[in-house]
Amino acid sequence: MNEEICKLLQPVFGQEVKVQSSSETGGGCINQTRILQLTNGERVFLKHNSHPAPDFFAAESKGLQFLAQAEKGPRIPKPLALQDSQVPSFLILEYIEASAPEPDFPIRFARSLAELHRITHHSFGLDHDNYIGSTPQQNTHETNGIHFFRDHRLQTQQELARKSGKLPSATDKNLSKLCDRLEDYLDISGEKPALLHGDLWSGNYFPDRGNTPCIFDPAVYFGLREADLAMTALFGRLPQSFYDAYHEAFPLNPGYEERKDLYNLYHLLNHLNLFGSSYLGSVQQVLNKYH
Repeated sequence: MNEEICKLLQPVFGQEVKVQSSSETGGGCINQTRILQLTNGERVFLKHNSHPAPDFFAAESKGLQFLAQAEKGPRIPKPLALQDSQVPSFLILEYIEASAPEPDFPIRFARSLAELHRITHHSFGLDHDNYIGSTPQQNTHETNGIHFFRDHRLQTQQELARKSGKLPSATDKNLSKLCDRLEDYLDISGEKPALLHGDLWSGNYFPDRGNTPCIFDPAVYFGLREADLAMTALFGRLPQSFYDAYHEAFPLNPGYEERKDLYNLYHLLNHLNLFGSSYLGSVQQVLNKYH
């Protein structure tokens, strides 16, 4: 694979570049990751997968380029090279060294995320489908944000769980009832489709050595910006100063705290589909809250 990597990196760094060494990093459960030290002194970040879904890394590369549109948004690693037409597939990214967060990191992160969310579109969705983890994510354009979230987020996950037998009938019925009543719970008045990271849990952001917020591993689409904020609180939570600073920069409609679990239901259903029944109780807990 090193020879293929070198060929792809030569247009970026020059004809003589080679991989001098590589080191494993703590990756997720979907891809393998390594840091490559090149002979020209540069380091790059490699993601590779022996059994990728179709266009898996191409979708990620497109997502990173979408996020980079926000001039005052979070720092985004630049895609450098891609092999997505054969196995193993891989994506090579700019390497950004992480650092410990300084006290003002949550505020800087909130303000940069608000700038990202100011990028808008005429409809919800995206011009292509992509992935949430390894699950296909449907981004069919819709003009109504609640309909988009219902049809292409909750109900697509519901159908996957139903087909695989992971959704008990009572839970399935309660989820259908909730989908029918989403407009009773979600206040999207005045909300425009916002450019979202789409999978903004605590493992997908960090400060660089200058304390600049960096985000990666996106599941990009134009959606309801509360969905990104809710995800930051699903597996761990940022300090309250983050949420206060975001609200100051780009105020939310009243009642966000009562709505956020609805947005995270999408991710809990996805985890149910990806990882199994250990997430069923969390799904049922959210459904019971809005029953």
